[in-house]
Amino acid sequence: MQVDAIVLAGARNDGKLLEISSCEFEALIPINNRPMIQYVISALQESTKIRDIVVVGHLALKPYLQENIVLLECGKSMSENIKIGIDYLESKNHVLIITSDIPMITREAIDDFIDRCSEQVGDLFYPVITKEINDQAYPGVKRTYVKLKGGTYTGGNFVLMAPNVIDDCYMMIQRVVALRKKPVRISRMLGFRFIIKLVLRRLTINEIEKRVEKMFGLQALAVISFYPEIGTDIDKPSDWEIARRVLSIRAK
Repeated sequence: MQVDAIVLAGARNDGKLLEISSCEFEALIPINNRPMIQYVISALQESTKIRDIVVVGHLALKPYLQENIVLLECGKSMSENIKIGIDYLESKNHVLIITSDIPMITREAIDDFIDRCSEQVGDLFYPVITKEINDQAYPGVKRTYVKLKGGTYTGGNFVLMAPNVIDDCYMMIQRVVALRKKPVRISRMLGFRFIIKLVLRRLTINEIEKRVEKMFGLQALAVISFYPEIGTDIDKPSDWEIARRVLSIRAK
């Protein structure tokens, strides 16, 4: 199974990462003298599962991209940027949507995720990683976790999506993206019973999948990954420092 990839790179550097760099855009924040987005693109290029790569971001990124990488000017929201990329690709197959702020991502992690997705039938596949795996690889790193019946999970920073999903469920995707780091508020979208089960740690991944399918006609499946790099984005100085150390070791 091979798919096209859309790299979301529209975020401005106007948060905690200003302590690290004055770059206008997060994608260009340097890690070991290399813009963060270049690590992501390199992993995609090394993957055996990726065909074309499209970046949706600001035009100022162009000098930092290889000539064969298409750059599309971004819109005002993440969901709008996903649609810009999908409309350009005109793909009939699933597309990998990936953020530009996970520089520790590897070819192995991407290949493994797509392989796991290819074994199932669904409209949307979303990676989840257990807290145990994250803590073992990156002890002390703070992530947003959800405590479910089968374990404690964090979400990944990419998704494999059928092209029609963005049109069929655009409003829902906008809401989920806006609340992506607020799991309790997301659970409210699924109903009061789900909030109670979430609080009591009785909610299962399978129940969430079935509820989403019933409400939105969307077969969304969680895919458990054993690669913590998928869920380790760079949004504060401590994240940047970990990435700097890890990538320094890999370069040796």
